[in-house]
Amino acid sequence: MTDQQVQYNVGGMSCSFCAETMNEAYERTDGVTDVDVSLAHEELLVQYDDEAISEVEIKDVVRDLGYTIRDPDKQKRFEQQQQELEAGKRHLWISTVASIVSLLLMGVMVARNGWNVFAETDQQWMWYGSLALALVTMFWPGRYIIEKAYNSLKRGIFNQHVLLEAGAFAGLAGGLLGWFVYPNFPVVHFFVVSTFITTYHILSEYTSLVVRTRASRAVNDLMDLQPDTARRVTEDGDSEAQSASNSSSGERGDPRETVEDVPVDELEVGDQVRVKPGENVPIDGEVLSGESAVDESVATGESAPIDKEPGEEVIGGSVNETGALLVEVTASGEDAFLNQVAREIEEARAMKPGIVQLADRVLKYFVPGVLSIAALAFAFWAIVPAVSSGIGLGSGPQFRTGAYAALAALVLGYPCALGMATPLALIRGGGQAAKRGILMRSGDAFQIFPDVGTIVLDKTGTITKGEPAVNTVVGVSEHDEREVLRTAASAEVFSEHPLADAVLDRADARDVEFPDPEAFDSVTGKGVRATVDGAEVLVGKPGWL
Repeated sequence: MTDQQVQYNVGGMSCSFCAETMNEAYERTDGVTDVDVSLAHEELLVQYDDEAISEVEIKDVVRDLGYTIRDPDKQKRFEQQQQELEAGKRHLWISTVASIVSLLLMGVMVARNGWNVFAETDQQWMWYGSLALALVTMFWPGRYIIEKAYNSLKRGIFNQHVLLEAGAFAGLAGGLLGWFVYPNFPVVHFFVVSTFITTYHILSEYTSLVVRTRASRAVNDLMDLQPDTARRVTEDGDSEAQSASNSSSGERGDPRETVEDVPVDELEVGDQVRVKPGENVPIDGEVLSGESAVDESVATGESAPIDKEPGEEVIGGSVNETGALLVEVTASGEDAFLNQVAREIEEARAMKPGIVQLADRVLKYFVPGVLSIAALAFAFWAIVPAVSSGIGLGSGPQFRTGAYAALAALVLGYPCALGMATPLALIRGGGQAAKRGILMRSGDAFQIFPDVGTIVLDKTGTITKGEPAVNTVVGVSEHDEREVLRTAASAEVFSEHPLADAVLDRADARDVEFPDPEAFDSVTGKGVRATVDGAEVLVGKPGWL
């Protein structure tokens, strides 16, 4: 016996029922020793004995249930997810149109019956129309639901697809009973029910896919802060090759340096990379040479850039604002800051807080329970009035009432809201928090928030807007506030520093006009020196001034 482990990204999951369906299917598969399904990650992890079952058979279980296995490549997987979104949107449009037309038919019928919502029509064109709409909805956009329900039933699994189709086909059966068996039985009402609940299921699955896709994009947006490539600097002693490499890359570093563009994933601890002004720092490291202001708000929330000198650390994904830096890599791969953040977000999404675990336990018995209640409701009205008619407690089998009761149980017992609402709320919440720089370490954090009375923050940068702004301008001796602002803005016109932008924004907001300086020089890490109206002006750190 040799245990193997495989992991797949699965498409088509919408709620906890889907995860539970796959769990049950693999638990009943010979050769599978363990299985773990994550709705948040849309991932399946299977451990199996390769002498008893092959990997092809492992994949077939997923596909037989009606789900898909996505490509392991991230870009192709993203494209497949977009295709699923487009298909879901197309199914939703078709079913929505059918539901709207069905609703209009119902409105016409109610109006013709004096606004009696319980009355039925004898107009057969309405019967044909509502039946056609039900069949189109169930067997065109809803065909995949029927296939999933059939495949689940083959394995003895009762899930949301089985319950939905039980309700949809019960609606068809009820309408046909009224058409051919019981006079005055609600034909249109039953057919329309089949259309409505199928549309609702398609809407639920599409909503689930949109929520999970947006939550995943929050993590992708975070990882996009890291550039795909970095300029790695090496010294190999081959002066001609080094010179050619430097010339082709446009670098003006040490002529003994070789600078090459490499994927960030190939960087190792100890490598040296060069970062130009305006670029994102590709990876965590320590400054070897150069001085610059670096915007680290992605990690700290602080709006003001941090001045970096040799010996200080920089964080991957932060923005190098002013000077060129030579950085030595101190962390790579999964140890890098952005990768750690992304992993923690994913782990938080995958965790199941107590409320989700409770919902999962309920779902195991929910569908069999609803089907049993529907069957008992029909049996009650079919049997009890019949056997008790002789003693004055009934008047014979009440099949019509039994059909009503059974259909009501099937329709109102539709479970996707139960299996979807709680986990999707947590997934969506985690994604929204990530977009705002808030990392949720566990799903339980969402549950305890209503009970939080006090929040302690370690620094003000945590709650700033992330953009520096001038708060106060103080006049000096004979120079009033407007003159101080005019002089500072003029000196900062050609500066690329974010604090210079804040000064210029303040001047614009106060309608202060300022000329371009006659001379300008930027002193990296300290400030600017300019000539304004013939006078030398320094703007920068107090110590430098």
